[in-house]
Amino acid sequence: MLVLSRKTGESIMIGDQIELVVLGTEGDVVKLGVVAPQQQRILRKEIYVALKESNEEASKTAINVDHLRNFLKKK
Repeated sequence: MLVLSRKTGESIMIGDQIELVVLGTEGDVVKLGVVAPQQQRILRKEIYVALKESNEEASKTAINVDHLRNFLKKK
């Protein structure tokens, strides 16, 4: 993990097109701004994890449905 210190108004670059800007701090909360191409998907980590788990569960269900269809075709 890379650890950086930045002050309000300072930023870091991720690649050539993503800029992370420190907008301010309030207590132990840091407000960040993200400047990125519109097509770049940006999610809070807890949302990303929930979507990933949901997609994995859905793909397991899809596999089971395919097995059921194949089974029914044999009958």
